[in-house]
Amino acid sequence: MKVTGVELRTIEMPLVSPFRTSFGTETVREALLVRVVTDEAEGWGECGAGTVPGYSSEYTHAAADVLSRFLVPALAGVANLDAHRVAPALAPFKGHRMAKAALETAVLDADLRARGVALGHALGAVRDTVPCGVSVGITESIPALLDVVGEYLDAGYLRIKLKIEPGWDIEPVRAVRERFGDIMLQVDANTAYRRGDARHLARLDPFDLLMLEQPLAEDDLIGHAELSGRITTPICLDESIVSARAAADALALGACQVVNIKPGRVGGYLEARRIHDVCAAHGIPVWCGGMLETGLGRAANVALAALPGFLLPGDTSASDRYYRTDITPPFHLVDGHIAVPTAPGLGVTPIPEVLEAVTTRTAWVPVPA
Repeated sequence: MKVTGVELRTIEMPLVSPFRTSFGTETVREALLVRVVTDEAEGWGECGAGTVPGYSSEYTHAAADVLSRFLVPALAGVANLDAHRVAPALAPFKGHRMAKAALETAVLDADLRARGVALGHALGAVRDTVPCGVSVGITESIPALLDVVGEYLDAGYLRIKLKIEPGWDIEPVRAVRERFGDIMLQVDANTAYRRGDARHLARLDPFDLLMLEQPLAEDDLIGHAELSGRITTPICLDESIVSARAAADALALGACQVVNIKPGRVGGYLEARRIHDVCAAHGIPVWCGGMLETGLGRAANVALAALPGFLLPGDTSASDRYYRTDITPPFHLVDGHIAVPTAPGLGVTPIPEVLEAVTTRTAWVPVPA
């Protein structure tokens, strides 16, 4: 397969409601889409980076820049290009995993579309549907939080994840547990705590949470291992897991009992599958995290979440959790599950008129023969 050029498209998607975490509040999601044009088919990828470098060091404008200046041109010399050859071609450039993931995904999508193979089948999916959870941002009050959680439970979501930070942790969790009883409940700290907060975090133990996600800094595996010995709530790592090697190191140290796999964070769906395999070999459950994806990224995440080691509901919410109008045909929640796409590649493509309406800029990057 030969790539002739790559389109970088920036879009702005208004969110149904503001989404607040410990690193900021989003009302509009700015997303970078990658469209790879080859001599056999076109393919799409979505960059998980946000507008600002809050979740990670990456952000949309930087991703567009590194793609156009370095990553896309690096594909020019690759013979018989397929998705497995993308990461080696991009390896000389440090970091930028989300940008690399978007490009690799677009190449993978094009290759699978050309061959008539669905992404789920290519990755090794074993389910036709995946169970869905929902992530709830920090609200202005506990009553408001209870209203939001109640709406999601009524909609059929099987698991609730609450964002927490110092000053918004014990009481919101207590209130949700007391109001809704024995629901599947977990919390996500997005690195908001430090080693000295262990005694405070132990106050979450009585609430029988599925997990406490990424309480400490992403580079503090030792701290997470120590915290694991001081609390009974299982620790899940997110930001710390950037590769299969990082996952193996974390498991060897006893730093976590659960792993959140976000394909963008780890460089793409091929590395995500390797992390899945490492965790499965150690008996560690994984689940698929989300980055407010449009239908393009959501389709790929749902396919990944159908692999056998994904034993917990992920953040693969329905399209209307975030967007009134998605850029692809929407994903719907049915009995707490979303169907895995079966069409070739990602299984979905953008709706042209919707895509144009939310596009703020495009750039064409040719790939020389």
